[in-house]
Amino acid sequence: MTDVTILTIMRDSIMAILIVSAPLLGVAMIVGLIISIFQTTTSLQEQTLTFVPKIIAIFAVLIIFGAWMIRTLVNYTNHIFMMIEKL
Repeated sequence: MTDVTILTIMRDSIMAILIVSAPLLGVAMIVGLIISIFQTTTSLQEQTLTFVPKIIAIFAVLIIFGAWMIRTLVNYTNHIFMMIEKL
């Protein structure tokens, strides 16, 4: 196993993590921003107000994108196993 192979595996791993986590992080960020704007305009300073909407939004994204996320991770795992087979 060469340095180039290890760097390729690491790069592919990081890209897979970023691709799979992007919908969850994006929705959590957008919902947090909307809640923050709502809190600022209404002068509500309750810290726990953001948790429930974020959790509901993340569960909704998991339901919508869950199959795609699993398929992406399975494809990456198959790719890794094929690389192991070639060694």
